Amino acid sequence: MSGTEGRTKRAYDPEGTRGRILDAAAGEFQQRGYHATSMHDIMRIAEVPGGSLYHYFPTKKSLALAVIRERVAESLAETWIEPLRKAPSASQGILAVFDAVAKSIGDQAVLGCPVNNLALELSLADSDFQHALHAVFDRWQKAIADRLREELAGRKRKTIDSTGLATLVVAVFSGAMSLAKAAQSTAPLRTCRRELVRLLS
Repeated sequence: MSGTEGRTKRAYDPEGTRGRILDAAAGEFQQRGYHATSMHDIMRIAEVPGGSLYHYFPTKKSLALAVIRERVAESLAETWIEPLRKAPSASQGILAVFDAVAKSIGDQAVLGCPVNNLALELSLADSDFQHALHAVFDRWQKAIADRLREELAGRKRKTIDSTGLATLVVAVFSGAMSLAKAAQSTAPLRTCRRELVRLLS
């Protein structure tokens, strides 16, 4: 048996390679920030050669836009949109997300909200980043507003602006995550959750 016959050839998996690159970039942007992360860092963490990285993402900007549109939007859907959609009511869904996020952090480092972190760093840096991040925020806000509209209509509280209330919820969560990151504590999340109970009841 020749040496080549004894080795298992690694299957070419373009989607898997691209996915590893996106995962690596999303993780580094969340922990270190976009500007502090180099393409070499992504290559090392994703364990891909430079040719593969630049084949899928010719520039760091194209990689960041893909992270926003795919990984950050996907994370938001898993954390907020799906739980909210499946909850018995908008209020229960919103409060459950606060609880779930605080519980998931546990004793780990608080890294903040992925979309908020990137918005603070990139929204003024480039209009393409600003538009991509705005689209994520808009989808988030709309999902909350749609559920709130159903709930408020059922309570005959049509005078309440569901879109405005959804904006407030997004702002409260984003702000609570920023405070939690600064304090390295989930206490701000729990405090904001407690105040939202009064507002949504």
